[in-house]
Amino acid sequence: MGVILKRMKVLQIMMAVCLLAALSVGPVTASGKININTATVEELQTLPEIGPKTADAIVKYREKHPFKSVDELIEVKGIGEKTLEKLKPLVTVGKKTKKADKKTDSKK
Repeated sequence: MGVILKRMKVLQIMMAVCLLAALSVGPVTASGKININTATVEELQTLPEIGPKTADAIVKYREKHPFKSVDELIEVKGIGEKTLEKLKPLVTVGKKTKKADKKTDSKK
């Protein structure tokens, strides 16, 4: 019986760790992507290749220039082509607003 109880305890711990990991993911959109215009520094650090300095640089950049495209991440210090390619499938800039759409329409 002792072995069975130990295995059950280990299984419970593993399930708890998995649940915590699933709940700790950043501001995930319905598409499962992290919105780089709203994510916190801590949430951005959950992304591959993004440490505290780069996450802080992303937040500072977006305060002056909200991201209109994921490709604009290349403008952030610490993000190169390789990192950008890793991030593209994981991040989004969110939905376009009607205000942004009107600006686009007026240019046509």
